[in-house]
Amino acid sequence: MWKFPGGLSEPGEDIGDTAVREVFEETGVKSEFRSLLSIRQQHRNPGAFGKSDMYLICRLQPYSFTINFCQQECLKCEWMDLEKLARTENTTPITSRVARLLLYGHREGFDKIDLSMEELPAVYTGLFYKLYHRGLPESYRATTGVDWMQPSK
Repeated sequence: MWKFPGGLSEPGEDIGDTAVREVFEETGVKSEFRSLLSIRQQHRNPGAFGKSDMYLICRLQPYSFTINFCQQECLKCEWMDLEKLARTENTTPITSRVARLLLYGHREGFDKIDLSMEELPAVYTGLFYKLYHRGLPESYRATTGVDWMQPSK
């Protein structure tokens, strides 16, 4: 079955950092976090250590394209055309759904699907948090007179 690289976060590790690390560990491809695409929530998953499970799908920008995959975690690893991945029966339902989501983003613009990240100061001095959300349209910001920051890309 074809699937996207993935794995568990380390304690204190941010979402984007986890995605970048896991992709590198499994494929050898260096990348940068761009956005959060979707969240799958599941309960009573036998592989989730008896806990509820949240699976976050991130969009990354690759900086290298040569694959050097981890043979302990993968049987095979290759770049695949998204249209082919969306149509293949040899994948998981979430993989084909995300492939269709990515195709839509390529065609219509990722601003329509991305949950970008904005880092903001927390109420505690010197601490920050990350807020993931869709960017506000310029027309809304101009109408309200509020200078909302756009999330980082």
